[in-house]
Amino acid sequence: MKITEKLQKAEKEGRTFWSFEFFPPRTAQGLQNLYDRIERMRNLGPEFIDITWGAGGKNADLTSSLVQVCQETIGIETCMHLCCTEMPKEKVEWALAQAKQHGCQNILALRGDPVAGTSKWEPTPGGFTNAVDLVKHIHENYPGDFCVAVAGFPQGHPETPEGEDAATQEIRWLKEKVDAGAEFIFTQLFYDVNIFFNWVKRVRAAGIEVPIVPGIMPIQNWEKFEKWVARENIIVPQHFYDALKPVKGDDEKVRQVGTKLVAQMCKEILANEEAGIKGLHIYTLNLEKGARMLLQELGLEGRREQIAPLPWRPSLTPHRRAESIRPIFWANRVQSYLSRTDEWDEFPNGRWGDSRSPAYGDLDGYPVSININANDAYNLWGHPETFSDISNLFAKFCRGDLNKLPWSSQPPASETSVIDEQLAKMNELGYLTINSQPAVDGVPSDDKVHGWGPSGGYVYQKAYLEFFVSPELLSPLIRRIERDPRITYYAVNKQGDLRTNTHSEGPNAVTWGVFPGKEIVQPTIVEAVSFIAWKDEAFELGLQWANLYPPSSPSRNLIESTMNTSYLVNIVANDFRDGMSIFEPFMLNQSTVGKVIEGTSQTVNGIYEVAKEGLNGLVENVKQQINGQSNGNAIATNGH
Repeated sequence: MKITEKLQKAEKEGRTFWSFEFFPPRTAQGLQNLYDRIERMRNLGPEFIDITWGAGGKNADLTSSLVQVCQETIGIETCMHLCCTEMPKEKVEWALAQAKQHGCQNILALRGDPVAGTSKWEPTPGGFTNAVDLVKHIHENYPGDFCVAVAGFPQGHPETPEGEDAATQEIRWLKEKVDAGAEFIFTQLFYDVNIFFNWVKRVRAAGIEVPIVPGIMPIQNWEKFEKWVARENIIVPQHFYDALKPVKGDDEKVRQVGTKLVAQMCKEILANEEAGIKGLHIYTLNLEKGARMLLQELGLEGRREQIAPLPWRPSLTPHRRAESIRPIFWANRVQSYLSRTDEWDEFPNGRWGDSRSPAYGDLDGYPVSININANDAYNLWGHPETFSDISNLFAKFCRGDLNKLPWSSQPPASETSVIDEQLAKMNELGYLTINSQPAVDGVPSDDKVHGWGPSGGYVYQKAYLEFFVSPELLSPLIRRIERDPRITYYAVNKQGDLRTNTHSEGPNAVTWGVFPGKEIVQPTIVEAVSFIAWKDEAFELGLQWANLYPPSSPSRNLIESTMNTSYLVNIVANDFRDGMSIFEPFMLNQSTVGKVIEGTSQTVNGIYEVAKEGLNGLVENVKQQINGQSNGNAIATNGH
């Protein structure tokens, strides 16, 4: 979505918006840390973010990668900086093509700073001379593809001489950029609101009517504050120094005092009706705490619709923007799902069966990784030597005492707290849970734990469990499950032997929402073919965990044996009003029921015989679909 559309929506709804700026770090580890930080800061509710561009495109690949991840995986609208400095036309074209490919619809067009080591800016042969040239080029060559922003300088550009004539000329240049197609203005940072208000008056008097978004830099510590003030020649009101200097040796107090000073400045900006400012652009310096404290001081809290438009994180790449349904199985493995479905021609929108392809990328083409090295794994998970060691790890994860498992790179979702003790108990009894959701019966869509989607709606969920279990525990569990017609299940082992009690080949919606003026939205489903595709990945992750340990070691043997003999099971309790019914077959109140006895084994006599006529046919049909055939007819695979 273009930023101007977001700003118009915010103004129409009468709310303040905010956005964050980040810059590409210099190292691979720094980049991963930044991804994690942007993920966390997304929960602060920014309307969009922007990513800077190094002079000469020296960080071009990093900038492009950041934009791609933010659009595709993190699912946040991104504005990419683009400079003229040391950028021949071919490099500009590459950058714009990459941005368009990643779904980035917003560009901040800048002339850029002089080349490092020089004091005077010189145009690049075959490149662009000024930001206005870049604005014109974008609109001429990519009509309608990008919303283009430009920079404004309340104190004047650092290269602009002092004096009224020079200041007037700078406003003329700004108007040229707007007349060429710039649609809104980011300002350079400032700390004197009077200077800003006077500049806004001059801008409006010149006939410039596009939105102005003031650039705000939180005060993180004294040294950084002094550095930026000197670097940008920023005028700072005396009362800032009066408040900061007495505490300049204490970073925490500087941050506290600085936050109040900057927040008061922001309040004055937003309260000034003549200026008409509706939002703030926060220069984060890739730091989280300062931005978080500033928003808290201002009383600004992210809208649930912005943080969670769906129960899962939407991808904003061009071919996935309309996607509205996903299987629940990849809830903790988003990047893997994106990779394995990337070549689909269309993505489900409205109903799962309308346009999705049943062909998932094979694991050979989309390598699966638990993304942890052996030493870190040992520190995190130790060296399990008994099944109880493994089950205790899973139980610790459910209780929040462990922040990662091979099937989930993030701690449990906040909604897991509703059922964390039940999950922990399941694991202690030998059912190793890797995915779950509690039942939800008509919670308001702006609920901080379960809510998602537009405000004014209500959301619903069926309880869902997914776990590994031994054949010895599975058979009696199935007998108990089948006493309750409200519960459906699928169970499959590593070899692909499938058991189920469902008679439908279609998807089972496990999450849905009802919103004003919209059809019912069903964004999360359970479906057989997808489950079989997921099971290959689920077992592979477990085997990768095993392979982190030395060959023939007790830990490796134990984990390999568990993966090779277990079934992967998913269970849906279809009565969403009875939140605890899904746990009844596990008999959690009996501490010894279902316990695996170390060092013993039991013989499983054959494959489970389905009791109801026609169920074998369904299982066989699902298997045929997985192999690309159904009743002798080829399945449409959207390009495969």
